[in-house]
Amino acid sequence: MEKKIPMRQCLGCREMKPKKELIRVVRSPEGEISLDFKGKASGRGAYVCPDPKCLKKAIKARALERAFSAQIPPEIYERLESQMEGGA
Repeated sequence: MEKKIPMRQCLGCREMKPKKELIRVVRSPEGEISLDFKGKASGRGAYVCPDPKCLKKAIKARALERAFSAQIPPEIYERLESQMEGGA
């Protein structure tokens, strides 16, 4: 029997992709928002392609605010963009 591959939807391009190909944006129980490259951090997760264009689309559509039901300050987006470009 073949192992099932978990699929998630990118908030930017809205495409379903394997979970391992996407970057998880996580809101911790304390309310801190960060990128989770390992996919193991606790908290509410939302997924974005590792493409800055997808992050920009998600920001424009306010997809992260909807996913986390919270206002997201602009400095969080700046940090996400720089983390994504740096890949760390």
